[in-house]
Amino acid sequence: MFQIGPYHINNQVVLAPMAGVTDQPFRQLCRRLGAGLVVSEMVTSDSRLWNSRKSQTRLNHSGEAEPRSVQIAGGDPEMMATAARMNVERGAQIIDINMGCPAKKVCKKAAGSALLKDEPLVKDILTAVTDAVDVPVTLKIRTGWSTDHRNGITIARMAEDTGIAALAVHGRTRACGYSGDAEYDTIAAIVDAVSIPVFANGDIDEPIKAKRVLEHTGAAAVMIGRAAQGRPWIFREINHFLNTGEYLTPPPVHEIRDILCAHLNELHRFYGDFMGLRIARKHVGWYLKTHTDSGDFRKMFNQIDNAQEQQTSVRNYFEQLITKEDEAA
Repeated sequence: MFQIGPYHINNQVVLAPMAGVTDQPFRQLCRRLGAGLVVSEMVTSDSRLWNSRKSQTRLNHSGEAEPRSVQIAGGDPEMMATAARMNVERGAQIIDINMGCPAKKVCKKAAGSALLKDEPLVKDILTAVTDAVDVPVTLKIRTGWSTDHRNGITIARMAEDTGIAALAVHGRTRACGYSGDAEYDTIAAIVDAVSIPVFANGDIDEPIKAKRVLEHTGAAAVMIGRAAQGRPWIFREINHFLNTGEYLTPPPVHEIRDILCAHLNELHRFYGDFMGLRIARKHVGWYLKTHTDSGDFRKMFNQIDNAQEQQTSVRNYFEQLITKEDEAA
């Protein structure tokens, strides 16, 4: 459906990079469930910090489907260029630059969306990274620094001029954080201003919303972030709707059970027992957030300190749901 360098992406749904969420197990799961492209968690450009456990897991791309897209963040052009080269050496096939994260701990280091306030620095970073590597470089931004300074079009044109291969735009400014509603008029204006693929991001949580945003903006794809947490099948739902105009039947309870158990298994394998258990608790909370009667189970699940017990408890919970469904039928 669109091209990033030599890579042809065969649908219009992309998984957004999210720190603490889009680790390798989650990326692989979303690919299996229909994401045309997935992007890694943000990796700091300061390679001196790469020896930490967190960075080591974020830098692990073994066995992943191609193309492997790795997001880097920082505010120093030379460090960003070095980080890009080192990630390519470790298997990255696309380098994604983070200028979209609104988190205070990122922005206070003059990285993420804080960079949008300094257009000359933006240009220096984009130039340094695209010059440093032979793989495609993509960029994620917001519509601007604040509602009074929406400079997304300026940044987008700069990105295209410096050789950026594709651009993701979140429909809020840095000042907005995640409050209020995303707006798509600026994204549409950016699409009109450049010829590279643009991905529309922000508040896209249903197939019909994805279709409307694509039609309104003319974007090459939609980028799904928070809506995929606990609902990774949203990618196939959107794909189906875009292709047929019809809603896909929601996954039955037994399939959700199987998806979740397989996800837990991969988390335990990837992180080991200690970290795997903790990260599994977060994901189980997301999977069950729409289950109004899951509160007691989640409290109990969060006390479990054994991987096999986590699996067994999830299976038992879903078996009870299936039994209730059968009795109600």
